[in-house]
Amino acid sequence: MTPELRIAMIGHEFMGSAHSQAWRVAPRFFDLPLRPVMAVLCGRDPGRTRAAADRLGWAEAATDWRAVVERDDVDVVDICAPGDTHAEIAVAALAAGKHVLCEKPLANTVAEAEAMVAEADRAAASGVRAMVGFTYRRVPALSLARDLVARGRLGRVHHVRAQYLQDWIVDPAAPLSWRLQKEKAGSGALGDIGAHIVDAAQFVLGDTIAEVCGTMETFVTERPLAAEHSGLSGTAVSDRTGPVTVDDAALFLARFTGGALGSFEATRFASGRKNALRIEVNGSAGSVAFDFEDMNVLHFFDGGEDAAVAGFRRIVVTEPDHPYVGAWWPPGHVLGYEHAFTHQAVDFVRAIAAGVDPSPSFGDGLRLQRVLAAVEASAASRAWQAVEASAASGARQAVQGSAASGARQAVQGSDSTSASRVGE
Repeated sequence: MTPELRIAMIGHEFMGSAHSQAWRVAPRFFDLPLRPVMAVLCGRDPGRTRAAADRLGWAEAATDWRAVVERDDVDVVDICAPGDTHAEIAVAALAAGKHVLCEKPLANTVAEAEAMVAEADRAAASGVRAMVGFTYRRVPALSLARDLVARGRLGRVHHVRAQYLQDWIVDPAAPLSWRLQKEKAGSGALGDIGAHIVDAAQFVLGDTIAEVCGTMETFVTERPLAAEHSGLSGTAVSDRTGPVTVDDAALFLARFTGGALGSFEATRFASGRKNALRIEVNGSAGSVAFDFEDMNVLHFFDGGEDAAVAGFRRIVVTEPDHPYVGAWWPPGHVLGYEHAFTHQAVDFVRAIAAGVDPSPSFGDGLRLQRVLAAVEASAASRAWQAVEASAASGARQAVQGSAASGARQAVQGSDSTSASRVGE
């Protein structure tokens, strides 16, 4: 029989539901070397967590994540809680010898991310694996775009344009949720959805961002208070308001290490746009363009074709030899949002079984965190900011004393908040 891989998941709201779907489905469509078992779901409220466990397919429900990560019958800890809990839970789980899958962004600060990477590096010496969940890179069309760039079909890349457009808080009466509070979310549109387009661009190019010049804006500075944070916006309960302490929109220019120029826009104020993650890459020999709101399609321009008939080609990415697609349906039978989470689970399980580092690693997550920090620094200074300079600043804040103690010190002091909010 296929050996079991017992999963504990921390958090059960939006991302928790998506990850649960992935763990349920992955072994039924993909031939995996280890069989995921949905062992225990952890949340802050006993009743809600038990109901979520029953609905989503988890065998047990628990409210003490510290006890869960220490259990001998748990192999993987899947972190789907808010950003301010990531570092504390991940460091504890890795120290306990558990493989860790952590939702993006890796942490709320560079210092926290560095602590997580330090712990992941120590754990890797014992065969423990850690991965950050940038799920969109597992969309087959976006993976195909990366393949085309890697094969040289675009020639030398000159430009990258990336947008992530949503509209779920355009209404100023939308309640204040944890995603709009810096101490809990780390940042607003920049970290929540901007992180995805930074990862998508770096993934497709196989390159990293070297410097940025950005600006950020908060359009609605006060919102009605909410009792419980449900989904994206929460539930308003009174006429009292609280401050919005994150950005509503972030825009920045970027220079890649390989010389390409990039422009990035992340906003939750694009009326009519529900989940428009868009990326276009232009090279000396061709271009690719992708929009998640048409997620099964990749547009490809081959600059080597006869100009009389050349144009963007619409590729429906559902053929068996397209990335991930062979395990699913016949050509033309499209995939959806949830399939990328299944692909993520498949890749993580296979990496664990093979004893190799998964991608994106915690190190990749840290590099992206440094880009986000550089954008914030640039917006404050109104000047270009080198990503490396931001990284150096974060390193000075993160490391106190030895590397081993510094990793743990960086995530201390948040017990009271994180312990009570893991069910988000």
